[in-house]
Order: sequence, then structure tokens, then C-alpha cells
Amino acid sequence: GEPRLRVKVYTLNEDRQWDDRGTGHVSSAYVERLKGMSLLVRAESDGSLLLESKINPNTAYQKQQDTLIVWSEAENYDLALSFQEKAGCDEIWEKICQVQGKDPSVDITQELIDESEEERFDDMSSPGLELPPCELSRLEEVAELVASSLPSPLRREKLSLALENEGYIRKLLELFRVCEDLENREGLHHLYDIIKGIFLLNRTALFEVMFSEECIMDVIGCLEFDPSLPQPRRHREFLTTTARFKEVIPISDPELRQKIHQTYRVQYIQDMVLPTPSVFEENMLSTLHSFIFFNKVEIVGMLQDDEKFLTELFAQLTDEATDDDKRHELVNFLKEFCAFSQTLQPQNRDAFFKTLSNMGILPALEVILGMDDVHVRGAATDIFSYLVEYNPSMVREFVMQESQQNDDDILLINLIIEHMICDTDPELGGAVQLMGLLRTLVDPENMLATANKTEKTEFLSFFYKHCMHVLSAPLLANTTEEKPSKGNRFFANDFQTCQLLALIVELLTFCVEHHTYHIKNYIINKDILRRVLVLTASQHAFLALCALRFMRKIIGLKDEFYNRYIMRNFLFEPVVKAFLNNGSRYNLINSAIIEMFEYVRVEDVKSLTAHIIENYWKALEDVDYVQTFKGLKLRYEQQRERQDNPKLDRSLVISDLYCLVGLVDYPDDDEEDEDEEDADSKEESPPLSKKSKLSS
Repeated sequence: GEPRLRVKVYTLNEDRQWDDRGTGHVSSAYVERLKGMSLLVRAESDGSLLLESKINPNTAYQKQQDTLIVWSEAENYDLALSFQEKAGCDEIWEKICQVQGKDPSVDITQELIDESEEERFDDMSSPGLELPPCELSRLEEVAELVASSLPSPLRREKLSLALENEGYIRKLLELFRVCEDLENREGLHHLYDIIKGIFLLNRTALFEVMFSEECIMDVIGCLEFDPSLPQPRRHREFLTTTARFKEVIPISDPELRQKIHQTYRVQYIQDMVLPTPSVFEENMLSTLHSFIFFNKVEIVGMLQDDEKFLTELFAQLTDEATDDDKRHELVNFLKEFCAFSQTLQPQNRDAFFKTLSNMGILPALEVILGMDDVHVRGAATDIFSYLVEYNPSMVREFVMQESQQNDDDILLINLIIEHMICDTDPELGGAVQLMGLLRTLVDPENMLATANKTEKTEFLSFFYKHCMHVLSAPLLANTTEEKPSKGNRFFANDFQTCQLLALIVELLTFCVEHHTYHIKNYIINKDILRRVLVLTASQHAFLALCALRFMRKIIGLKDEFYNRYIMRNFLFEPVVKAFLNNGSRYNLINSAIIEMFEYVRVEDVKSLTAHIIENYWKALEDVDYVQTFKGLKLRYEQQRERQDNPKLDRSLVISDLYCLVGLVDYPDDDEEDEDEEDADSKEESPPLSKKSKLSS
């Protein structure tokens, strides 16, 4: 494959964003099946066919920005080929034009829509479209001409060609300066309509003139004078003073610098200057979206290759001596850079993050996250989330290595947890985002298993040893028992603390489901379930429900270790209290608690059934609007009968055996861990009477 014929294939998705379909080499050949000359792209990776598209004699192909060819394959199916080199693009363009019998100097091969016969007939008489001379007195006429051409594809086409051939846009912009000097409001309003209309022609050739260094600020100027607003907007002032493009690090390549300026301004036009498009206009601005998209792809590529630039960026970011404003700019730049990279194709994104990783992005982020400046930390968090989403293993690897040299409190993950706990936003927007990142980092589903050691075993052992205590600190701090006489009252009732505690309990619930024995040791040794259940007394129902879900997840594991811990510490007591305090109100709390008892009954968890009836029957026997408690009592009585008469049932012996064997907690196969503390080592061995029953 020759480099000049190397292309990326893009398709336009429903959100009008370009999706990369892969990289390969393009050729044109006659395809028997399609009965015609076709464009073929074979994948660089495995030679498979990425594209096979017949060059239809009446499809409109557009050439954009020297290295792009764009067309609609079907009603809602747009394709683009992005060439590595201009020469390759020209070569394929000539092939397309040859098939369609066009001159290769055009940049669009067809009218975009078939006209009605009548319109076609009208237009046969007037070959081109005459633009009035570009003078102040004729602006109104030009504005009407543009407006009347927009609905008809044929007229749009002619208008575009006329504007292009006569260098008309530059003439209009000269008039704009004259109008502005004379404060000619009427003229400025016409120019607004004309320039906005030209945007809707959706033509790359016109954009290239409008977005050139010498025209773009005047184009933005024209768009300040919206006739529907009493005062003109002040976009140019914003762009030249407030948002002056500061070169955070000098960019040596002039072409790159120009592209960055251009992209920033065009993005600004799209987001801030142009009015929100109607549905009709939305489709007309697709070329503008593409223009920005392909510019960004190019910028990321060029920056990535500029080693000196990146080295300097990271050095200044982490240097104590860098002043605050400068650091703001550097961090914002890096964040933008990462956001740009989201538009890249997977393989380019890989290369991008590898580059950042080799440059030391994680140690740099760690330094920035440790700084006081809220804005800088927020931006660093956003960058961190790009990294975690992109490659959690890379982040885990870094954290485990650094823990060998450092104290727990400065570890990257602990900084993240600290920020989560200290989020000052009443809505906890930041904390929610950080909790999502933590969940991704501790999720075994995305951990790799290699032949010798699993990432899961290593990382979870690390996390429980170095980070879990930081995560659960607010929970432990807010659920200490007051003096016993007061009973167990939960005091932190402000909404923000409760939201934070709910987030923490949710993450712990996730751990119960996914981490088996690491979390089991932790819950039992630190008596975490008792602390969580204090929250069932919260006046915020969402928090009480969160606590109930945590216990329900534990009971759902049907693990006798957990069950014995619950019974030994009478942990159904807070649940029964919450149930009784809730009274006969039929609400989520009521349903959640009943469902928990119902689960024990349906699944016939014998140990818990006995425990509940022996300790709480008095409190529950009057509940008769559901059959749950009566049903539990029935289960319990059947169990007792069998116990008194062992011949009835051998299951007792088996469950006793299970209890004995259960004292040795075998970890799951994928979780061999040398230093596992036996979760139940503190428990007394079963009374002898049971053992003797076994021997009988």
C-alpha cells in the first residue's frame, strides 16, 4: 500500500458525528457484482474490505480541505474518505470525475437534489446567477437574493459558484468595514443576513475563504449585528481581549499554531455566534461540524509528534514556581487536548494516551490534585476521568507501584477519595463523578488476568490495605454510638453529608457483590454492617434505603460467615426498629424491609429464620397485612419439629456439617491470596453437643 493512497473511512452517525470505520488503502476498480467502477478500501490491519462503493453516475461527491472526499451513499448514510496525502486525494478525485464525465477542477460533482422539471426549465434560460455589484446601495438586494436561493438546491449551487468565482466574500467584508465606520445600522443588518445565509450554503470552498486568517474576524464582526437584537453582540472583543489565545507553551510550527487559532474561532462561531439552528438548518451546517472535526484530528496528531512541546508542558505544570494563572492555562489546555482526543479513532487514541503516559501524566496529575486551587483540581479530575475510562489498568499499575515508596495519604487514589469527601458543591456533582471513577477502578470486570498473577488479587489487596480506610472514614465518623442511654441516634442529618454517605454505602454495596472475601474480612473485622445500619434511622429516606440495600446484598449471598456475624451482633435489631418506627405507612422503607424478611423465608435460610423468630417474634407477630412473618414462624416450627425428631430429616446433620466446614472459608478459585485473614478466626468453635450428634 502506498502512503498517498492511505485513507481513513468515516461514516456519519445519527448524532451527526463522524465515526471512524478504520484505516486502509483505497483503489478504484471495475466490480462485476456492482456492474461498474467502484471505490475499494482494504484494511491495513487484516486486508478485509472496509468499503466497496460503486461510483454512481449521479451521486454528488464533494472534495473538501484538499484531503477529504465526502458523499451520501444512501438516504441517511454519509461517507467520507480522509487521505493521508493530497496527491492520493487528487488521484481518486480524478477517477470519480472521469466516471461522471466532470472536469476534476470542480469541488462538487453534482447538484445535490434533483430539481422539479419546471424549475429545471426555468433555469435553463439563465445559465449562471448574476450577483449585483458589491455596493452599499445594493446590500438589500444581495440579502434577498441569498434568502431566496436557500430553499432550492440548484440556486444554492449557482449562488455558491458565483460567490466563489467573483471573490465576492472579500468584497462583502470590505463593505462591512465601511458600514462599521459609518455606523450604518441598516447595512450592517443586511450583512448579518447575507453572511448567515452563506454559512447555510454549507460549502467547504466558501468556508475556507471565510475562516482564513484575514477574513475570520470580519465574518464574526458581521454576525454581531443581529437585526433581532437591540444591541450588537461583542464577539470580537471577547475573542481578542478576554479569550486571547495565549500560547501556554510556544508552538514552533506556524501551520499548527494557525490551525489551533482557526479551530478555536470556528468552534466559537458554531457554539456561540450562530443562532441555535432550526432542524431545517441543522443539516445545512454538517460541513461546518466536519470542518471542525477534521481540524481537531489534525491538531492532536501534530501536537503528539511535538516531543519538545509536551515535555515542556508537563515540566511547567508540576513546577512549584509556575504561577497560578499560568497553571490554570496549562491544565485547561491539557484538558482540551484530552477532549479533542475523544474524537480520534481507537488506534489513534491508543497512541495518544501512550504518549501522555510516557510523558508522565499520572505523576503530574497527582501533583496538581494535591494543590489548593479548586479550578485546577477540577480540571485535573476531568483529565483523570479520561484516563480511567480509557485504561483503568494503566492507572492501577501506577498506583500500586507508587505505594511502595510513599505514605498512604498522598497516594493518587486517596487524593481522589479525599476530593470526593470534601466536595463543597451542595449537589455533590464532583463527588458523584469521582465515585464513578473509583467504581471503575475497583471493578474486577475490567481487570486483566495474566498467567502468573491476576490484577484482581494484587490490586484489591492493595486497595483494602491502603485506601479502604480513607473511603470509609466519613461513615465511621458519622455513625459512632452516642452514650448508650441515648440509644443509637444518627446525628449527621444535613443533606450534603447524607448524600456523601449514600455514595460511600453504594460503593461498599458494589464491593460486597464483586469482591467476596476482601470485603468480607473488612466488614466483619471493622463491624461495618452495624455502622451502616445506624443510617436506617436517618430522616432522609434515600439514605435509610441505601443502608437496607447494603444489608440485603449481604443476606443475598447466603454466606454462613456473614450470617453468623449478623446473629452474633444482633444486626436485625436496627432493621426491626426501623420497620416499627415506620408504622403502618406503606412506602419504600416498608417494602424494602418486608422484602428482606421475605427473601429469608422463600430461600429458607435456616440460621437466620431461627434467629429472627427467637429474638423478634414478639415485635412482629401482629403484622398481618403480609404473610411474611407468619410464614417465617411456620418455617421455624417445621425446623424445630425436625430437630426434635431427627429421623424426619437428615438436612439438619448436613447443615451442621456445613457450619463446621464453613469455619474454613475457601476463597474463590480466582482469588488465591496468601495473606488472607480468616474472617471468622475470632469465633468460638461450636459446642460439643453438636459434634456428638454428628457421631451418633
